[in-house]
Parts: sequence; structure tokens; C-alpha cells
Amino acid sequence: MAIQTITTHPIPGQRPGTSGLRKKVGTFQQPHYLENFIQSVFYTLGDCEGKTLVLGGDGRYHNRAAIQTILRMAAAHGYARVLVGRGGILSTPAVSCVIRKHQASGGIVLSASHNPGGPDGDFGIKYNIAAGGPAPESVTEAIFHHSETITQYRISDAADIDIDRVGSGQMEQMRIEVIDPVADYAELMQRLFDFGAIRKLFAGGFTMRFDGMSAVSGPYAKAIIEGMLGAPAGTVINGEPLEDFGGHHPDPNPVNAAQLIALMAEDDAPDFGAASDGDGDRNMIVGRRFDVTPSDSLAILAANSGVAPGYRAGLKGIARSMPTSRAADRVAEALGIPCYETPTGWKYFGTLLDAGLATLCGEESYGTGSDHIREKDGLWAVLFWLNLLAATGKPVEEIVAAHWARFGRNYYSRHDYEAVDAEAARLLMADLRIKLPVLAGTVLNTHEVDFADDFAYTDPVDGSSAQQQGVRIVMKDGSRIVYRLSGTGTEGATLRVYLELHEADPAQHHRPTQQALASLIAAAESVASIAMHTGRATPTVIT
Repeated sequence: MAIQTITTHPIPGQRPGTSGLRKKVGTFQQPHYLENFIQSVFYTLGDCEGKTLVLGGDGRYHNRAAIQTILRMAAAHGYARVLVGRGGILSTPAVSCVIRKHQASGGIVLSASHNPGGPDGDFGIKYNIAAGGPAPESVTEAIFHHSETITQYRISDAADIDIDRVGSGQMEQMRIEVIDPVADYAELMQRLFDFGAIRKLFAGGFTMRFDGMSAVSGPYAKAIIEGMLGAPAGTVINGEPLEDFGGHHPDPNPVNAAQLIALMAEDDAPDFGAASDGDGDRNMIVGRRFDVTPSDSLAILAANSGVAPGYRAGLKGIARSMPTSRAADRVAEALGIPCYETPTGWKYFGTLLDAGLATLCGEESYGTGSDHIREKDGLWAVLFWLNLLAATGKPVEEIVAAHWARFGRNYYSRHDYEAVDAEAARLLMADLRIKLPVLAGTVLNTHEVDFADDFAYTDPVDGSSAQQQGVRIVMKDGSRIVYRLSGTGTEGATLRVYLELHEADPAQHHRPTQQALASLIAAAESVASIAMHTGRATPTVIT
């Protein structure tokens, strides 16, 4: 074995976004592309001598090849130890868990989350810091700047390491430990939730389906739900991680998890349904003929947090992304704790969690989590719901209806316009920003505008700021329309339009969501001229 220095040159477009660097698989397979980016990460980190790195991913196509390359580069940069998930598998929540438990200096997550996989699909790389969470913008920008000036990278010429068996090996002076991807995470879940109560729930005939969407959460759900909690075999469906996710779009929402939604609508449907995404950090909660919005899920877990042993001491605060509905705000007010509104991106919750200001966090895009790690956590949310179901003995819909009766219902929906021409999307947002100063006081389909702005955020802990995080139009009745461009896609731009209306009257809590929001939907189209800018008469996906 020998360490080599390879001459290279900058490759444009390696700026990490909110969730790392995401491109098509073919882009990552270009000569030097992966190596350039990893070298830029190591340049940013500085001296890696004697440190521990965690490495794993969601099992998508190119995961295994990328792991071998990163191991050789880590060895060339002096790492003392790398912990890698068996088979290259580690869910994003598990990476955070392992970093924190083993006091690693950081971790590399190989995933494009909920984006499609396979040879023609997407691939991604994200660096997580020692606290276990995504690298802050100061780190990702430094990585990008190094990628713009790179001239060489260092790599060992060692042979591939067997990553399919738990055990240890050596590469240069670096120890490689192949670990059980589930063990550390499962141990943490046992400390947070009442596994005894959940086992009794299943023993009493309670039925469930968990859809792993042929992605990374399947092995975790099988080991914990079917293994440790005693649910019958077959409770977990699509539980084997596949390089192309079996053709699934592994985004757990009612559109992409259609198999689970159909199953839960049958006459003999299970009592409870749930799904997770490509890298295991998102969740969808479903009752019989009833799906729970992520915003409601966050609020309901916060309001009932005392059922779980890990949260019986009380919540320090709640944090939500700005587009997420304000259902959690009402719970925080009732509990007498703060509710923080942040930009979209889990990294913005990190400082709040580290400072002990927040306990539960959530995003409307099916992401919920807490201070147990520094990532959102799909299976964690499912286990929390199982704990709640075990403690109350009530079905999902009854729990949600009781919550609405107490706090009112926040009717909420997201309309996605995917793969829109990037310039057209930019112009739409620019035109909206021009209109903001004159919107206050105007009436949009019976809703009088209270204020309209472009959301900006100053972190209450470190003082860092983020600008232009989404256009908000807030009505005097509390209704909202929010527009923002998503950074998680790899083609064109995705325009997301968020719509929210609070309804206090229980007699009005069971209207179809799109019907309840109809006036806001029309106003959102009119103000932004969506069809004119995008050429789209309807959204690609409605959730």
C-alpha cells in the first residue's frame, strides 16, 4: 500500500446545498468528481490525524463504490479509525447517533434522501460535524471554495475492504471497523420509549404496516418493530434496501407511498400505518383511511410528550421551519415554552438543540425529531406514535380529532411544481418580492393581508443570519401563503407553495383539505401568476 498524490483540476458546481451535494449518479461517476469533493471536505477539516470518522449511506446505486474511495482517501489523510455500516448501510439518523455515541470528529453520509435512485437516479454526499448534525453554512461554503481551487488529492492505492461482515481491518495506519448499522440506534430508542408498553400493544392484537419503500429504514424497522417489539413478521413491507429502491420514489407522502395508503383504506386495514424515506430521516403517519400531516404530528407529539419516558421531564422548547404550520405554536403557548421559527434545513435546529433551548423539532416535509440526535428521525417518530397509541388505547383519528378540538385545526397543504425552468422560477420569486411592500391591507379572496415579507432569520444562539428564506403573505385571520424554491432536486427548480388556514370550530374540522383551502389556493395562484411563469396549470404533487 502507498499514498498517492493525484493531479486534478476544479470541477464547476460543487457547492453543497441544505442537504449536501446532490447530483445525478453519472455526474459523481465522472473522473475525479467524487475525489475532488472529498478532498475539499478534508481540506476544510484540516488535520485529521488520529481522529474518528463515521461513514455510511442509504444503499442507493454508487454507495458501495463511493465508500471504498472515501476509505482510501481517509487513510491518506491520517484518520485513526473509520466506523462504517455493514454493507455500507447507515441511516442518516443512525450516522448522527453513532457520531455522538462514539465521540467521532464527524461523519460522511452518502445519500440523496428521498430522491430516486438507480444508475439514472441521484446521488449525494453530506458532511456531519462532531455534534452529529449537518455541517453549518460556514463549513459548506469553505468546502465549496476549496473545490474551486483544488489542484490535487491524496488517496491510498490499497485494495477494497470487505464491508459485508462485522469486524475490523486495516488500511495504511487506519483501523476500519465494520459495525452493525442498527445496534447503537436501537439501544438509544430503548432509552427513549416504553418498549414494554408497545410490546403489550402488539401482543394484544394491534396491527401495523411499516413501508420501508425499499430504502434504508427497512432493516431498522425489522430489527426494532418486528424483533424487539414483537410485531408479527410481515409488519414491515418493502423492507430490503435496494440500489434503485425497487423503482419507488422513496418520499413518504400520500402520493409516493400509494401502496400503503391503499392498504390503509381497505375494510380490513391495519390499525396503524407508517413509512420512511430513502435515508430514514422522514416519516409518514397513517390511520385507517386517515393520514396525519407532518405539522399536526409534531404538534400532537409535543402535546403528549409525557407518554414517552425520554420526555417525561418536560420540553424545553419546540422549533419548526417557517413553512411548517403553526399548530405547534399553539401547543408551545399552552405548555408555556418557546416555539422557534427557523429557515428550512435541519442544520438551523442544531444550535437550538445544542444550547438546550428546544427539545422537539419538525419540518412540514415529513421530518420530525428531537434532541436525542442532531438529524430528523423517521423511525423515532413512528416509535413515538406507537408509544402514544399504547398509552392512550385510542386509534389515530381519535387522537387527532381530540387535538383539533383542544387547539383548533390548522388546515395545511403543500403544492409542488417540480422541474420548473430555473430562470422562470427565479423570475417568479423576484416578481413576488417586488409586490411585497404594497400587499399589506389588500384583500385576497376575503382574506385581508396583515403583512408580507421575505423571511429572514437571526440565530438566537450564535447570531448568524440567513436571508431570503421564503416569501410569506400572512392574513389578519392567521391564514398564510408561503412561496419558496427547494434546493433538494437535481433538475431545474422546484417551486413549493404552502397554504395554511386555522379553523377553531370543531364542526368545521372534517372538510376536505383542498376544499377548506380553496380561497387561499386561488389567491396564491393569482398573486404569483404561477401558470404564467411556469407554464403549469396544476401542481406536480399535492401533499
